[in-house]
Amino acid sequence: MPADLIAALDAADATPAATRLRARTYHLLRTAPGAFVADIGCGTGRAVAELTARGVRATGVDADEEMIAAARTRHPDADLRVADARALPFRDAELTGYRADKVLHDLPVPARLLTEARRVLAPGGRIVLCGQDWDTLVVDSAFPDVTRTLVHARADQVPSPRAARQYRGLLLDAGFRDVAVEVRTAVFTDGAVLPLLARLAEPRLADDWLADQRERARTNRLFVAFPLFVASATNP
Repeated sequence: MPADLIAALDAADATPAATRLRARTYHLLRTAPGAFVADIGCGTGRAVAELTARGVRATGVDADEEMIAAARTRHPDADLRVADARALPFRDAELTGYRADKVLHDLPVPARLLTEARRVLAPGGRIVLCGQDWDTLVVDSAFPDVTRTLVHARADQVPSPRAARQYRGLLLDAGFRDVAVEVRTAVFTDGAVLPLLARLAEPRLADDWLADQRERARTNRLFVAFPLFVASATNP
C-alpha cells in the first residue's frame, strides 16, 4: 500500500465529519462493554483503536498485508488479522457486532460478504455497513461533460460501484431484519481533495479539467461532494 495513499486516507479520516460518521457507526452497533466486534477492511486500525477505547473487544480484519502491517505498527496491542472478508477467521455466531466501512464495492459479488457476516454474527448481533456510491461524485467544474465522463470512467474501474445504494436490498436478501439506511454527505471545499481529483483525472489525462480544479482550490471556489450511505441491521 503506497505511503501517499495511506497519508491521504489519514487526512480524510481525521476530518471532523469523518470522525462523526465513525462515531455514528459505533452507536448503530449498539455495543456494550465486553462486546466482540470485528471491523472488516480495518485499514490502519483507527476504528479498532476507537472501539477498544470504548470498552469493546475489537478485532480488525483486512485482506491487504501491507495495511495490516501499518496497523500493527500503530497499534501493537490490537488484534489485527489478514483475511478475506468472505472467509473470516471466526467461529459460527462468535461476534456480537460487525462493521464494514468502504468494503462491499471492492467485491464482484457483495452478497457473499453478507452471507459470511450472518455466519459469524450471533443471534441479535448487529451489522453496520458504510460506503459511497461511485456514480454519485459531485464536482463543480467548468467542464461538466468531462466531469461526467471521468466519474463514470472511475466507477467502471470498481468491481461493484453501486453497492452502497444496494445495501438495504442486500441485507434483506441475506436474511437480516430491522434494516435501516441513512445518508451523510461529505463536502470538500479546499485543496485537501485535489489528490483524489488527480487520481480521477488520470484515466483520461484531463489536463484542462484538473487545472480548473486547482484554480478553484487556489481561489476558494472548489466544491466536491458525495453521499455516504450507512446501513444497519440485526441478525435474527
